[in-house]
Amino acid sequence: MNPKPYMNPYIAGTLLGLLLTATIFITGRGLGASGAVKSATVATVETVAPAHTANTKYYTEYQASHPDGPLKNWLVFEVIGVVIGAFLSGLLSGRLALKLEGGPNATSRMRVSGALLGGLLFGFGAQLGRGCTSGAALSGMGVLSTGGILTMLAIFGGAYAFAYFFRKLWL
Repeated sequence: MNPKPYMNPYIAGTLLGLLLTATIFITGRGLGASGAVKSATVATVETVAPAHTANTKYYTEYQASHPDGPLKNWLVFEVIGVVIGAFLSGLLSGRLALKLEGGPNATSRMRVSGALLGGLLFGFGAQLGRGCTSGAALSGMGVLSTGGILTMLAIFGGAYAFAYFFRKLWL
């Protein structure tokens, strides 16, 4: 099967905007993903060390705000839907494959370690900044939040600042 061409970015952006508008209208909140990771982490700690969660203020407050359990959070279901949707999209477009992409100077070890380190730093930053790119930046900008605009500027500014130092890995 030959891969199909990517979607027109203007159409994709318009569809994403409509999805964000529908999400805000239906749920009263925007999109996000980092909260699902937090819910999964809390559920794991509750399972592995229940005595610790019972004696820690953070976990008791989290349990009080999520009486049905940490995994009964709409963000968890959103992320599950994103994973299923991404799989189906890759399958239908002929792009479903396990591969590492990179420039001629990037080894597989560099790509994996860079992706893991970048993901950990971005996840840590998302918790400090109280939201990820989809929650703080995209949804924040969707409601013209100053924090959303500043988050998007910081994300793109950081990417442009670091691109100079890492460009030789891709060119």
